[in-house]
Amino acid sequence: MRAHSSSPLSSGLSQCLEQNRRRIEAALAQLPVQPDWLDSELVPVLIGSDYVAEQLERQPELLADLLDSGDLEQDYTPGTLRIMAEKALSGCDGEEELQRRLRRFRRREMVRIIWRDLTGRAELAETTRTLSEMADALIDLALDWLHDWAVERWGRPMGLDAQGRKQEQRLVVLGMGKLGAYELNLSSDIDLIFAFPDNGETEGGRKSLSNQEFFTRVGKRLIQALDAPTVDGFVFRVDMRLRPFGSVGPLACSFDAMETYYQDQGREWERYAMVKARVVAGDQAAGAELMAALRPFVYRKYIDFSAFESLREMKALINREVKLKNRDQNVKLGAGGIREVEFIAQAFQLIRGGRDPRLQQRELNRILPLLPECVGMPTEVVDELLEAYRFLRDTEHALQAVADRQTQELPRDELGQARLAFVLGFENWDSFSAQLAAYREQVSLHFAEVIAPVHEEEESDAEARASAEWLVLWRAELDGVAEDALRWLSEQGFKDAERAYSKLVELQSQRTVQMLQQVGQERLQAVLPRLLQVVGETENPEETLERVLLLIQAVLRRSAYLVLLAENPGALAQLVRLCSASHWFADQISHQPGLLDELIDPRTLFAPPDKTKLKDELRQLMLRIPEEDTEQLMEALRYFKHAHVLRVAASDITGALPLMKVSDYLTWLAETVLDAVLEMAWRDMTAKYGTPQRSPGELCDPDFIVIGYGKLGGIELSYGSDLDLVFIHDADTNLATTGGKKEIANPVFFTRFGQRMIHILNTLTPSGQLYEVDMRLRPSGNSGLLVTSLAAFESYQRKEAWTWEHQALVRARVVSGSEAVSERFQAVRQAIVGQARDPDTLRTEVREMREKMRQQLGTSPSKEAEQFHLKQDRGGLVDIEFMVQYLVLANAGNHPELMTYTDNIRILDSIEAEGLLAPEQADELREIYKAYRAFGHRQTLQNKPTVVSGDQLKEYRERISQYWETLMEC
Repeated sequence: MRAHSSSPLSSGLSQCLEQNRRRIEAALAQLPVQPDWLDSELVPVLIGSDYVAEQLERQPELLADLLDSGDLEQDYTPGTLRIMAEKALSGCDGEEELQRRLRRFRRREMVRIIWRDLTGRAELAETTRTLSEMADALIDLALDWLHDWAVERWGRPMGLDAQGRKQEQRLVVLGMGKLGAYELNLSSDIDLIFAFPDNGETEGGRKSLSNQEFFTRVGKRLIQALDAPTVDGFVFRVDMRLRPFGSVGPLACSFDAMETYYQDQGREWERYAMVKARVVAGDQAAGAELMAALRPFVYRKYIDFSAFESLREMKALINREVKLKNRDQNVKLGAGGIREVEFIAQAFQLIRGGRDPRLQQRELNRILPLLPECVGMPTEVVDELLEAYRFLRDTEHALQAVADRQTQELPRDELGQARLAFVLGFENWDSFSAQLAAYREQVSLHFAEVIAPVHEEEESDAEARASAEWLVLWRAELDGVAEDALRWLSEQGFKDAERAYSKLVELQSQRTVQMLQQVGQERLQAVLPRLLQVVGETENPEETLERVLLLIQAVLRRSAYLVLLAENPGALAQLVRLCSASHWFADQISHQPGLLDELIDPRTLFAPPDKTKLKDELRQLMLRIPEEDTEQLMEALRYFKHAHVLRVAASDITGALPLMKVSDYLTWLAETVLDAVLEMAWRDMTAKYGTPQRSPGELCDPDFIVIGYGKLGGIELSYGSDLDLVFIHDADTNLATTGGKKEIANPVFFTRFGQRMIHILNTLTPSGQLYEVDMRLRPSGNSGLLVTSLAAFESYQRKEAWTWEHQALVRARVVSGSEAVSERFQAVRQAIVGQARDPDTLRTEVREMREKMRQQLGTSPSKEAEQFHLKQDRGGLVDIEFMVQYLVLANAGNHPELMTYTDNIRILDSIEAEGLLAPEQADELREIYKAYRAFGHRQTLQNKPTVVSGDQLKEYRERISQYWETLMEC
């Protein structure tokens, strides 16, 4: 119950109370017994609402009805209002009777809702939900009655379904704004849009109409049934101006016309309006299809910071209207009002909703609590906004309860002020005003931080002049452009001004730039001065400029990315810094500009999560997407992978992560993605074919593992590494699947399962591919089965595998799949790697294989003095790897500890611990191996090849060659 002031009522409030109490004497007289609480609750109700007093005066029996039913004392359960409305409208025999019953039902429920709101029996959420549920029920039931009435006259409107079959059409009513979000206030307009699935004509009536004409007539009568004032009042004021083309557009549109309009002509404010759109009446199934078709218009797949611009423009229009109409005391539109809280929530919905489905909700009370996790907004800010929003909405309801009038203006008369303060629980108007002002100040502050232009702060004179000079340069407005431009570029830090100038001219002369619409030009010119200024401050400004301009060219057609950089100076600075340090980084961000969003928050950019957090983050991401939406799941996986690679690269480039940790993170990322891909593929396959059987009646779960070889197996992944994989299952090959639509043999199932995984990993989508997959290390290579049983794998390794395949097994490990099968595979691996071998024969086979690789992949002998292939040439990385593999295969039978790890560094640790190499030898091999990897890593980050000049790394090459001669040539 809301606490009202215990102080004696002022004379004005006492007079108001007595006046309204006299109006309801007849209603009180009809009560056989008055509940104990009635008198105390009548005080806030009669002080707060002339409307309630008027309705009880007009219909004295209404109070007794509400008391006898107990409806004043309880919240309705879901669906109750619908049942009550159906009963109230049952047997209605004409439009006039329909209107009368609708209005009487609304009158009863409004008295109940206002009563519970003013007495504090209902919280804000109950009040807005109940009002919205009442609107849903009355709109839908009125539409049903009018549809049947229209069918009797003009026949049934027919169209074609997806299969081309005729089916009856029904109107779809979209509720916008507060109705769509279940946030109706006590005297809201309802914003509606009418749509129907398909063009066609009516059949079976006295006169045939087009579907559009039929639904237009039904829509007009629906508006009249709800909106027209009669002796019984009205139901809801209906506003249709949000429909396509506004008040000049057709009253009802086909779905195709709706989609075409929003695709071709939809404006930013219409995106904002559509955030809250909901099917409130009519054909719910067809309406769901329409909403799905319109979702791409509302929620862009990329991060769309242009939403800030459009919301600022809308807010500026509202501010001008507030000033013109002296509405500074409007709790909705004024500074710090309801609309500003809504704009904060909806800004992030429009910006990130396409990427994060959690934000594709309508209710503000659900959106705001998501912002700490989704966008990093401090929790205390969200708490303050929610508290202020509840207070502002309570104030709005108190204002509207007085006369059932749509107003958000604070009263200017003394009595009105006293009434409002009293029903909201304040001693007087001053104490209420102070609290309201504090909440509005908080909202204004947070609104300014989120929505206000980032450059509102005063620029220094120097900064302003520099910005102007850059724009003059770009617009080519200087006299003697080239000469003055070169001088300016030199002054701003560009050592090779001609090179930088040519790149700017090249960009400006591109047709894409010249054909940019005005908004694109404005966005480009908003970001260029700051961007060029920061580039000029780098150590390599010319290279950095070339790299950054690649991104600018890539995003010109999606200039919302330019807005992102203009809105986030910190992200712009990070972009320049990282592009300056890494050509590879610049290429990646140019190909995946959606990743720019990752630059905004340095807390996440330079702190990639560990494997546990990676798995949890991806799991939560995938849970938000319907399992059947394979395309969206694949896109989400790709963004997740690319975003985390970017984070690792940022940490790597800035020195926050050492090389070994970089490889760890990239490997964990691959394993996390493989787990998700395996789960996706298993779900898809078992839904279609059922589950394979491990033994008769015992199902696999899933009895499948993914083996990582090479860099993945050795925990040495780098940027752009492909994945060397082998798929193994351990199900009975003589059994089949069970429980599916089409049951197939286990081996066929697992082959198709493996193909499905590769498809998910390899397929090129708009976001690229997850990983390039190499399956050539499976038994029998490209000619072998895609998925092998564990028994067949063991048999092949024992009887047919070459020595180089056993070498590869040294670095093989399970990276995803069944733990039980993983343990059985590990036993097979140890048995194969640890089997007895003749050292001389082994040495000869390893050496011959290495020589073959040098001939095929390394530098020709005639050029060895000129260049060095970091991996394949004599004294390179592969020499170290082969020596390590030789030592493991030659000694693992007597030293099983050598098989514990799969990465070269820890294997060398084990070799040292087992006394197979002297500590100084093992240490030198480790250090050279790490030095080679670090050098290759840096080459990758600069998009440089792993073939370098012959005089580089010469000392390392000679030492490794000496080790090779000692160990492998003896």
